[in-house]
Amino acid sequence: MSCFLSPGSRSDALQHGTSGTLPHFLQEPDDAYIVKSNPIKLKCRARPALQIFFKCNGEWVHQSQHQSQEHTDEGTGLKIREVMINVSRQQVEDFHGPEDYWCLCVAWSHLGTSKSRKATVRIAYLRKNFEQDPQGREVPIKGMIVLHCRPPEGVPVAEVEWLKNEEPMGSDGNIDTRADHNLIIQEARLSDSGNYTCLASNIVAKRRSLTATVVIFVNGGWSLWTDWSACNVPCGRGVQKRSRTCTNPAPLNGGTFCEGMSVQKSTCNALCPVDGGWAEWTEWTVCSGECERQRSRECTAPEPKRGGRLCDGAALGTDNCTGGLCTHSLEGSSDVALYSGLAAGVVTVVVLIVAVTLYRRNQSEYGVDVIDSSALTGGFQSFSFKTARQGNPLLISSSLQPDLTVSRTYTSPICFQDSMDKELISQEPSLFDPLPDLKVKVHSSFMVSLGVSERGAEYHAQKAHPQTFPRGLAPDYSGVRVEGTLRGRREKNLLAPHAPSTPSRPPLRTAGVLGHAGGRLVVPNTGVSLLVPHGGIAEDTTWEMYMVINQEDSSSSTLSEESQEVLLSPEVTYGPPGLDLSCPVAMTIAHCAEVATDNWNIRLKRQTQDNKWEEVMSVEEESTSCYCLLEAQCCHLLLESPGRYALVGEPLSQEAVKRLRLAVFGSADNTNPLGYSLRVYCVDNTPYAFQEVASVERVRGGRLLEEPKTLLFRGNSFSLQLSIQDIPQFLWSIKPFTTCQEFSFSQVWASNQRPLQCAFSLERYSPASSQLSCKISVRQVKGQEQILQVYTSVVESEKEVVPFFTQSNCTTTSLTGSRAFKIPLSIRQRICATFDTANAKGKDWQLLAQKLHIDRNLCYFARQESPSAVILSLWEAQHQDTGDLDSLASALEEIGKVHSSTHSTSSRTTTLATTGTTTRTTATLGRSTEELDTEFT
Repeated sequence: MSCFLSPGSRSDALQHGTSGTLPHFLQEPDDAYIVKSNPIKLKCRARPALQIFFKCNGEWVHQSQHQSQEHTDEGTGLKIREVMINVSRQQVEDFHGPEDYWCLCVAWSHLGTSKSRKATVRIAYLRKNFEQDPQGREVPIKGMIVLHCRPPEGVPVAEVEWLKNEEPMGSDGNIDTRADHNLIIQEARLSDSGNYTCLASNIVAKRRSLTATVVIFVNGGWSLWTDWSACNVPCGRGVQKRSRTCTNPAPLNGGTFCEGMSVQKSTCNALCPVDGGWAEWTEWTVCSGECERQRSRECTAPEPKRGGRLCDGAALGTDNCTGGLCTHSLEGSSDVALYSGLAAGVVTVVVLIVAVTLYRRNQSEYGVDVIDSSALTGGFQSFSFKTARQGNPLLISSSLQPDLTVSRTYTSPICFQDSMDKELISQEPSLFDPLPDLKVKVHSSFMVSLGVSERGAEYHAQKAHPQTFPRGLAPDYSGVRVEGTLRGRREKNLLAPHAPSTPSRPPLRTAGVLGHAGGRLVVPNTGVSLLVPHGGIAEDTTWEMYMVINQEDSSSSTLSEESQEVLLSPEVTYGPPGLDLSCPVAMTIAHCAEVATDNWNIRLKRQTQDNKWEEVMSVEEESTSCYCLLEAQCCHLLLESPGRYALVGEPLSQEAVKRLRLAVFGSADNTNPLGYSLRVYCVDNTPYAFQEVASVERVRGGRLLEEPKTLLFRGNSFSLQLSIQDIPQFLWSIKPFTTCQEFSFSQVWASNQRPLQCAFSLERYSPASSQLSCKISVRQVKGQEQILQVYTSVVESEKEVVPFFTQSNCTTTSLTGSRAFKIPLSIRQRICATFDTANAKGKDWQLLAQKLHIDRNLCYFARQESPSAVILSLWEAQHQDTGDLDSLASALEEIGKVHSSTHSTSSRTTTLATTGTTTRTTATLGRSTEELDTEFT
């Protein structure tokens, strides 16, 4: 088009009389953005203007594309012209210049032209993906929070807005949302925990970033120590405690737990009461006019202190005296006293002569051999039973039922050798009354001697073979003289035999090749196992792992010489030494302590490279290097380093108790066709300790005559006494002085898993006597008693087949992969994914530990990469015998009940009979955790 006005237009301008000024733009075109496919409008307005045209990218826009309007300004009379054009998306996209698409206006008047500003036209857009999404943070309280956000690329540039829990955020003195699209919180508060989202927007669209979860945590801090408690014993050496809690502040939102011990113990010495004692008497006073003299003493040697008893007796003594003033009045009385004393002496001599005569005549008539064995048995008075009748038609009825429920407690020593003793002492009727040829003579409060013919004495001396060995195996000592049993200290063997070598036993060892899927190692029938969790071993890696129970007597190096420690479990080694695991293994060890916090200080020890033992932890302490879950029968340990471990205990009072297992075995005497041997074993109540007894008796052909029983042995320094009772007197004989036997306190208390054995040798009077019925009492002085009932046939042809008792018929030594675990892998992974992530409702691994009753020493789990996985491994070890998933399902369901209003109770009722045990199905576990997952996310 032409740039010049036509002659007609010029004449029109002259006719309108416009003034001679340059055009002035009242409105210039603005920059614009094309959104999607919608065209935009550019507009110009100027005065005075004869014509206005648009020029885009250096080219004039055709007049047909202009939309023009014209009117006159009433104030000035000048002509105002307005022009508008449309710019489409296609026009902009087709332009390929070095700069953006632009347009300007050119206006004409009589004096010349004027140009407007350039207006750019661009296509608007906003990309979908943020160049940088904000990342979740765990920040300590009062720490700084910086969340970075770089919005998506766009035209025009997107503006950024921050949302917290879907609510817009503003800036204040502590929060800045204008710092280059970033969110900065100078000092974090608990209320700043939440979900943060970056919102970017322009004229085209709005975009949301990924949500960043910010958790403000509080690290735990110890409170002040409480005052020391009073000494737990009224007198002597005891223990006092003080404690502190992790509440200053309490850990919150996954904050670390306090490191160190929450309870401290210290030995204390309570001052004992001092009973009063009399000092020496003073000299007698001068005889008074009443013929009396006096002397006195004081209760000062020592004086009673701290509640001690006062002195017994009189502090003032009075005596008659005959000297001085009273001589004249006492002559007659002195003669009377002299004659009275002589008469009493004569009568006493006569009585003694008569008593001695009667005694000798009585002994000559009945031929009694009286043996006082109190000096030999340390307070246990045995008897020698001899009879002139070698046979007796009376037999014990085979239908006689034993008493299996007797359990008594005594406070003073008492030992009834057999039923005949008790019948004679209590004068109650007996199965064998009347016995006209027996004569009883009592020499002490606990000794009864029975006298019969000399023939019986010879028979017993030649045939009976006592077996009394507090430790080790009962030996073969045929040919040893009976007199040899009457010498030696009580704590040593009653005989000095040559014991046979211990039969060889299979080594208590197990091994297996384990990989990434994990597995379990078990030493059968010992209560010892090892669980290697899934994922503990790296992928494409296998280890040949092993576990060994030490059978050597190395307790002297295990136990501390300074303290009164005893070994409560076997020494267990697992390896190899260079084992590399990403999470702890779970070891289970049986122990024999009757667990009570105030009575034992139980510690875990580990053997170092130089074969010394070091303390790893006390089971009551909180530790980040090891975890110990102590139960009544066993202890579950979470360990990270291979090596040899053992549980030791230090008794804190005399109420500390060890569990002993008592068992009686019987077998025929190979050297005597009429002989029969009873062997009583006392071992620590652990499955491992009983294995040695089982191995020995299998070789010897022994039969278990009564199911083993448990006796609680107190640490009160009193010995353990064993006695055989209710032997049929005219059917069986037993060697004298062996009916009661004893183990010293130190032998039992520090037995260190080794069996103690006591043997009784019996002999039948007649081959027709095939039944043996008796009781064996095992009791601790001032402690508990257990009765072992023996009722058996001793003839080979009449012996019943009695299964040999063992802890369990377990032969499995290793399991790998999913077979080793109760919890399916998919369920385990889902539980870990759910509870390892902290959330606002408190549903984390701490809640899982609480519901599974594993909520002690949580600081150990807090340092693990997956606390939930370690908790589930400990649960697996704790429930390896029962195989019951019910407790785990119940815990998950309880969490669901508390935290989910939409939880369906009907979905929790499905049960499944698996391996003989009714358990909730894995589907129930799956639904429970799936519902939790849905809610938590």
